[in-house]
Amino acid sequence: MNKSRTMKDMQHEVDRYISQFKEGYFPPMEMLARLTEELGELSREVQHVYGTKKKKTGEAEKSLEEETGDLFFVLVCFANANGIDLDRALAGVMEKFNRRDSGRWTKIGEE
Repeated sequence: MNKSRTMKDMQHEVDRYISQFKEGYFPPMEMLARLTEELGELSREVQHVYGTKKKKTGEAEKSLEEETGDLFFVLVCFANANGIDLDRALAGVMEKFNRRDSGRWTKIGEE
């Protein structure tokens, strides 16, 4: 997995994977529930690694990378199922943040 992929490549890869199954993408509300579930699992790992709530003995330990990947996969599924171009969505958000928050945070090198 050394090859860099674009967001469009990733959306196509996920779509090719999902398209091989009769069931296809889950309905929007079910996907939202899956997103919430995956976010909860990522949150649990963050708590274990950085927080005070460590896992119990015997409780499976997963990596932050794995849990982030699971969350990202479901997010890409949600975007694909709803016709959302993630490149365009992210570009719009970055434009909004750059405009709205341009003076909000202290930039490195500024005093």
